Amino acid sequence: MATERTMMTAHEPEQMVWQKSSYSAGNGACVEVGLTSGEVRVRDTKDREGGELAFAAVQWRAFLSAVHRSG
Repeated sequence: MATERTMMTAHEPEQMVWQKSSYSAGNGACVEVGLTSGEVRVRDTKDREGGELAFAAVQWRAFLSAVHRSG
């Protein structure tokens, strides 16, 4: 299944609450996840101004399901 990803800029007017991944390591190699209306956005914790990946909610649920099945 191919997923479409869109690069977003970090400078959007919508206020978003970002949460660091619970699987983040102590070495700074982690991501943050933010929710918008109908989208899930992911960004690099070390480079918060560097942009975001945006996924449709259905795509994000499919990703999480695959991760849970694999591990």
